[in-house]
Amino acid sequence: MPSSLWIGTAVDRSNETSQAEPARDPKNQSNTHARPVDVQFDCQPLRSMTRLDPPLDASPGLVAKYERIKAAIHEHGTFNTYYLHNATCKFYVTNDPIQGMIAFKFEGVVFTDALDSKAKQAKLNVTLEKETCSWLEQHVVNWFAETVTRAVVVEFDRYIGAGDQEQTRKRIAQLEQSLESKGGFLGMHL
Repeated sequence: MPSSLWIGTAVDRSNETSQAEPARDPKNQSNTHARPVDVQFDCQPLRSMTRLDPPLDASPGLVAKYERIKAAIHEHGTFNTYYLHNATCKFYVTNDPIQGMIAFKFEGVVFTDALDSKAKQAKLNVTLEKETCSWLEQHVVNWFAETVTRAVVVEFDRYIGAGDQEQTRKRIAQLEQSLESKGGFLGMHL
């Protein structure tokens, strides 16, 4: 039976060092069950959202997604925040996905440090999508649902590590220069 939880676990990672390895190619299905945790997501940097209204011919599902993104922007802002969607997290508790796979869908916001170099925490809506564990109990589902947030924070660091760090540094330098030229103001009330 699908269950839904709102998980907003803060993970303090300020003292950790990252040994991020490049994220694997999601199109390479030969490596699907190589790791006990498989996290996949689409990422929308909230700072890149220039319009918050959906297209006029958008489906009800797309309109609802725009509303969730708009709510995330209003609640968390656009600086160092990323909206993850079309996302899954699968846990393999045995070596056979036919017996021992627990899959969750999730959507929500990941927060990074000031340099966009490390994920700090995530606030996700996590829903059980599928399981192949005949012995699974609800308290175990709840524990794995909470673990999704921690797995996503770790995977987002791998995502950052696979990205273009130099481009990120240039973007931050441009933002700081713009901030200095405007006397420290980014916009209204800031």
